[in-house]
Amino acid sequence: MAASKSATVDRAQNLDFVQACSFSKLRDRLPLRWPTPPGVPPSPKRTYRSHYVYLGCRDLQDLQAWEHLSDFDLILRLIDFSGLRPILAQRLGWTSGRGWIPFDPVSMFLFHGWLTTNRWKRAQALKNLADPRYADYRERFGFEEGVYPTEGGVRHFLTALGHHSESAGDAIRIELDDEPAVEVAIQYLNQLLVGAVQLIRQADLFSPEAWARALVCPDGMLHDAASHLRCAAVQGSCYQPTSPQTPRPCPAKEKEQQGCDCDTLACADACRYATPRDAEARFVYYSGSNQPRHSPNRPQDESKEKKGGGRKCYGYRSLSLLLADPGRRFHVPLLQDFQAANSREEIPATAILLQLEHFYPDLRLDTVVGDAGFGFNVFLRTIHKLEARRVVDLRAHETDKDKRQWPVRGYDNRGRPICPFGYAFTANGFDAKRQRYKWFCGKDCQRDVEPVVRLEGTLYPPPECAYQAENLPHGKILNVGECFPDGSLRLVRDVPVGSPAWKALYHRARNASEGRNATYEYWGLKRMPVYGLCRTKALSFLADTWSILTTLARLVREATFADTS
Repeated sequence: MAASKSATVDRAQNLDFVQACSFSKLRDRLPLRWPTPPGVPPSPKRTYRSHYVYLGCRDLQDLQAWEHLSDFDLILRLIDFSGLRPILAQRLGWTSGRGWIPFDPVSMFLFHGWLTTNRWKRAQALKNLADPRYADYRERFGFEEGVYPTEGGVRHFLTALGHHSESAGDAIRIELDDEPAVEVAIQYLNQLLVGAVQLIRQADLFSPEAWARALVCPDGMLHDAASHLRCAAVQGSCYQPTSPQTPRPCPAKEKEQQGCDCDTLACADACRYATPRDAEARFVYYSGSNQPRHSPNRPQDESKEKKGGGRKCYGYRSLSLLLADPGRRFHVPLLQDFQAANSREEIPATAILLQLEHFYPDLRLDTVVGDAGFGFNVFLRTIHKLEARRVVDLRAHETDKDKRQWPVRGYDNRGRPICPFGYAFTANGFDAKRQRYKWFCGKDCQRDVEPVVRLEGTLYPPPECAYQAENLPHGKILNVGECFPDGSLRLVRDVPVGSPAWKALYHRARNASEGRNATYEYWGLKRMPVYGLCRTKALSFLADTWSILTTLARLVREATFADTS
């Protein structure tokens, strides 16, 4: 068997990609201009302590220079960020031109990208900004020599961005089964991701089908807080003041753990085992497996599955919706949400899907892929309402183990229909127009096929089956839409689980998720280097934005080198 080509080699041999995305084809369209959404007012500030101006890309005419330029260097030359200024001003909460004179928000945005992509500490990045060796970067950022932000100013930039991300008060209402409805705040820092994705489109980096038949997958990632864990049971009540008259409840003691009596002066304002600088951080033990339910490497007996392979995390969870381009084998995050580590994933993931129409009105959703953590009714139902295919790994239930119940309920533990006599149906394709999958029995009972479940006291082949007539050549035909006939949709999928098509789609989604994990790991953002929900949220959104931009630069570089070889 021939080894599969790497994504880089595959793209280099893709003539359409090379012709559309190389520097020689982009030259007349440069710079790529950051789009400003309609309705965003100009920045109320008229003067700044720095001022970003696009300085051109003349040095890119020399192809030898590409060998020495990093992806970040290419970004500064390929993109004019001027259109980002009013967006950042709005997200920073600026409503008046009065008051202090700030640094240009574009300068601060570029400085953060420089810091992140080089994996520098904040103090080291500020030191380098003043170093004569980096005068060219200082000039492209728009900083004047000797006039630089302080560490406090850099922290404030992140705090303001995170605080105003949801300050508009807009929310998506999610209706749940047997639970009160939940409102999920719309994060307007997603405007940064949307702008970066639009630049990818300006450069024609997406294959035509990637946008017309979008394959998306939610990716939840745990991030350790900058504060270290002291008590795993910490909750919001641990940050409330306590007194002898109104003692603070201890969630650890409620779990029959040692906990804290909170009877010392150190516990007056907040429990001494809490982490005030990361008050929204929570503890979670992630015991999930990267092995999907249909993997041949999973043991048949789940009790024998390897224990101790989970991960303890005290911190936060970022949830990004990734768009995978199977044709050109890369991915970008479309939207994101950011919450405490112990938050449920399926609810914000549902809210993100419902926001796609607002942020990407011309995106045609085709398939949503996810792991078993998203296999809840609210998420599956939303995918169906958006007229997309559900390729979400199965969320197991105790009832799935009892094979005797499969013919009664009408489907097995993997969502495959089962007839009342225990025979499995055969898949016959997905009808996208009617949003349903067609199955037929094929009269297996008359072809000496062994039933999946053999019923006691039943004669085989069953003479009482009503679908054995000659005028029914395919036997019983079953159309499965949003749910099974019994009303359940937990195991309903629009691609047969374990089929080659399922595996191909799931593999592409897993590659995208692992790619995002690798980027965060490389940039040192699995443990957050800043304190507090506002700063960590802003940093995560900025990281996803720079992930998109570095992908743009990397792909243009690949196309350019392939075009000259």
